[in-house]
Amino acid sequence: MLPLALVVDDEPDICELLSLTLQRMGVDCHSAANLTEAKRFLVNNRYDFCLTDLRLPDGDGLHLVEYIQNGVHRDVPIAVITAHGNMDTAIKALKLGAFDFVSKPVDLERLRTLVQLALRLNQNRHRPQDKNADQLLLGDADNMRMLREQIAKVARSDAPVYISGESGSGKELAARAIHAQGARADKPFVPINCGAIPAELMESEFFGHKKGSFTGAHKDNPGLLQSAQGGTLFLDEVADLPLDMQVKLLRAIQEKCIRPIGASREVPIDVRILSATHKDLGRAVSEGCFRSDLYYRINVIEISIPPLRERSEDIPLLAEVIMQRIASSAGLATPRLSAGALSTLQQYPFPGNVRQLENILERALTLCDQQEIRSHDLLLAQDGQPFEKDEPPANANANANASEPKNPDHFDSGRYASLDEFLHSIEKEAIENALVKTRWNRTAAAQKLGISFRSLRYRLKKLGLES
Repeated sequence: MLPLALVVDDEPDICELLSLTLQRMGVDCHSAANLTEAKRFLVNNRYDFCLTDLRLPDGDGLHLVEYIQNGVHRDVPIAVITAHGNMDTAIKALKLGAFDFVSKPVDLERLRTLVQLALRLNQNRHRPQDKNADQLLLGDADNMRMLREQIAKVARSDAPVYISGESGSGKELAARAIHAQGARADKPFVPINCGAIPAELMESEFFGHKKGSFTGAHKDNPGLLQSAQGGTLFLDEVADLPLDMQVKLLRAIQEKCIRPIGASREVPIDVRILSATHKDLGRAVSEGCFRSDLYYRINVIEISIPPLRERSEDIPLLAEVIMQRIASSAGLATPRLSAGALSTLQQYPFPGNVRQLENILERALTLCDQQEIRSHDLLLAQDGQPFEKDEPPANANANANASEPKNPDHFDSGRYASLDEFLHSIEKEAIENALVKTRWNRTAAAQKLGISFRSLRYRLKKLGLES
């Protein structure tokens, strides 16, 4: 049976054009000239898609959006037709729950893309969900249940979504969950950290370039927006975009086309924009650091990720999932969390949220001597402060004389790209020295380093020294 669409417009010529376009796509159509007639059709039929003009003889098309979203037809994607340039009304429709919008005069190619996406939503609704997509969004806390409900709702729209939340709280995981449950799930999800791209490379990274357009452009580069074609572009730390780049991005979002550096013509793009930052974006706007027009364009729908300290009841479940993953990657059995360790974690304020919990558990897994992680393995005090230097956990200083690694007071910034790389090299050299001195007897090397054999196995795999 063919999909069925409802077209609502009081201009017969436009209504006929829209209906013919849909019919050529294999979609049956019913046409209504006003709100009253549209509601009568909705009572008697089950539609896969609805397209409505905003100006109707007996009311506003926004009323129809609300009627569909708040009634038994809430699963029907509805798109609105707006007057050219009337972005405020279009955004209002999106906030009310419209799937998308198209401006007059209607671009038929744009309309076809919109309809295909809307129809794909109904197909994806019956597809098994990828449970790994929102693995760390699990939890029974009320605020997490509400978050999952919000994600399911916004996934049924193609509107831009702004995700706010503290660092490490799971903003990218929320974005991936929105993508996975939406109409673009079978297309690319392209994440980009806006603060990690050098300013001089930003335009090329976003919009692409043609071969020979500048020194070093040895081949064509499609750029991130084209790489995400048909799918979702996730702009993480969007507040870090320079002002000149904000102007160019706003135009790309509104015009749905870009011009790669060195190209002679614009390239159409079809992507959904999700963005996030741990900063107060509204404050950035008031301070003049972020353009207000871009802010209102990307912040059509906002969802907030709760910090971990506001859902401490979820820590046991999160800890179990994280430890299973870490232990599995290291080829180790998953350790238990003692009651004391669990209590310590639930009392800790977690300024770094779930990401910090992962780091704490990974460190604890390497320090624990048995199949149980205890409070002192966490290197956290009951009041949420780190252990003092004169209160280390067992074996913490036993490796002080195990080897003679590089002097940590002399960080060679010319040799190492980061402090993490420098510390990584110190750990690797200390373990290699201990292994050499014990003739690669791992049990003896572990004793010399003051760590458990299990911890040494984990570190050898992490550092690529297993062989």
